Amino acid sequence: MFKEYQEKQPWLALEIAQELGVELQCPSPAGEKVTMRELNKFDASAYDRGRSKVWQILWFTFSFLIFQKFWFPNRFRSSALRFFGASIGNNVFIRHDVRIMWPWKFEVGDSCWLGEGARFINLEKISIGNNVCVSQEAMLCTGSHDHRKNDFPYRNQPIAIEDGVWIAARATVLPGVTIGAQSVIAAQEIVRSDIPANKMLLDGNLRDIAEPA
Repeated sequence: MFKEYQEKQPWLALEIAQELGVELQCPSPAGEKVTMRELNKFDASAYDRGRSKVWQILWFTFSFLIFQKFWFPNRFRSSALRFFGASIGNNVFIRHDVRIMWPWKFEVGDSCWLGEGARFINLEKISIGNNVCVSQEAMLCTGSHDHRKNDFPYRNQPIAIEDGVWIAARATVLPGVTIGAQSVIAAQEIVRSDIPANKMLLDGNLRDIAEPA
């Protein structure tokens, strides 16, 4: 099939191969070879990290050596994040081994819990409402790449978590997602699109749930 497309419609063959995750070479209109990925062409120069390299180094050093450690008191974690530019509400409980890429792109409301080992890969802003629980080893990732282009450019989008949401252990929330108020993401689920309010994502399906009494 690919041979036929390569001869008659090479760019369609390349697109099909990309969707299937198959490495393929096909002739370009000029006759030279084109590969699926040329990561040496990746250019992140247009990406705005939000702070200078000095701040980035300071944060990574502090996070790795102190913030993530079990012996660092919870009562100091919120203050440390605020110092580095995060917006953190009152009565926020942050367990050890929580990893946040850029605190200055991180917003958390009041009375939230961030469980042990939670990951916040916030190349773009992650905003979390009030009374949200993010359980152990859950991951919220705003970063992605455009697989349709061979230089693999960034395709990042922010994430918004509304009030009362529970993201259970080892669940993953992908770029551009908004999770509506009081919704529940079951353990190990992957959230690829917006979740309305008062829903539970379980086994890939949405179920209605009552508001907490």
